[in-house]
Amino acid sequence: MKNKWSANWKSSKQPRKQRKYRINAPLHIKQKFVNAHLSKELKKKHSRRALALRKGDKIKIARGQFKGKTGKVDKINLSNYRVYVTDIMVAKKDGTKAFFPLHPSNLIITELILEDKKRQKILDRKNK
Repeated sequence: MKNKWSANWKSSKQPRKQRKYRINAPLHIKQKFVNAHLSKELKKKHSRRALALRKGDKIKIARGQFKGKTGKVDKINLSNYRVYVTDIMVAKKDGTKAFFPLHPSNLIITELILEDKKRQKILDRKNK
């Protein structure tokens, strides 16, 4: 199997090739993997089901130990596909607090940041 990343691996049935596709993907492709569902109001408004997360978006946690809590996206880790939310912290053994990594599939976007021109284009393209 080839060492370099290829867009053609996307359609493989083999789990090892699917894993390799995700792990070796460039950052602009990995950004598309960090998608979250939109809230019901945003779904109606933008006629989309999901959208890529961005720093500053307001989200609600749908699953896990922090279920029901809301916050802003503070940081996105593309290498591990994890999202860090403000005020969602866990206490470490030494007493310090650390951000708790959340998977984007367990999040619902409640408020979007529309300052980005690219993001605005994506939403406008779908609404036409």
